[in-house]
Amino acid sequence: MTRSRATSIGFIAVLLWALLALFTVGSAPVPPLQLNAMCFAIGGLIGLIWTWKTGGAARLRGVSWKVYAFGTLGLFGYHALYFSALRLAPAAEAGLIAYLWPLLIVLFSGLLPGEKLFAGHIIGGLIGFAGAALIVLNGATGFQGSALPGYGLALLCALTWASYSVLSRRLGAVPTETVAVFCIATAALSLPLHLALEETVWPATTLGWLSCIALGLGPVGLAFYVWDIGVKRGDIQLLGVASYAAPLLSTLALVVAGMAQPSTTLVLAALLISAGAALAAYASAKAT
Repeated sequence: MTRSRATSIGFIAVLLWALLALFTVGSAPVPPLQLNAMCFAIGGLIGLIWTWKTGGAARLRGVSWKVYAFGTLGLFGYHALYFSALRLAPAAEAGLIAYLWPLLIVLFSGLLPGEKLFAGHIIGGLIGFAGAALIVLNGATGFQGSALPGYGLALLCALTWASYSVLSRRLGAVPTETVAVFCIATAALSLPLHLALEETVWPATTLGWLSCIALGLGPVGLAFYVWDIGVKRGDIQLLGVASYAAPLLSTLALVVAGMAQPSTTLVLAALLISAGAALAAYASAKAT
């Protein structure tokens, strides 16, 4: 598989994560940890079926338990920290801090063997972050001192996903089929936490059930498999900057669905994110 093709496959994850907000709204009133358990169970089951169908089960037996622990902590840790941050701090501000992960991926990737980090990658990441900030902070009330614990968890959230993505590059020989085990283990960890902290609430409508299933198939399912391919074999710096398209596309999806209104802020954010991605792409192209 070529580097450019792997990068394109990895970007499918960004497109799928753009649907996360839309499907999450549709899945109400299911509580977060219950939704986590349901969706990761679906994503993991689909992955296990794919693994069995393609004869990949044999490859899983030779994988170290440390790899499974790493992947499970990455997926479960990110979502547990994210949900906790949004409970302890205003959603917009905590969400913005959590969305430092694409920029952190760009910066951390410079430590990887064989990778070259150019000024265009860093500047592109900063421009993309500015565009994401316009969207995420739209209507925000400002940072509050009482929410510092939540902000701290949001930062840990960003560090967790950036570290998981970059360190996955060091596990290039580990088959993508292992992601199915990561998902099943994440669902298994989410279930007892849900039972301890939340009241079980099932979807009340057909739309709610379809939204939960769609989450498990796409943003909390297939997305992690294609992201694994992208960060292991593709252009990780370009993927990091391009990830800022997720909040933009997510807002556009809500606009199309009639759940949000178009605005000048959205247009400006689109220009910034596009400029940042273009600059990073130029830096990558110049490096080859």
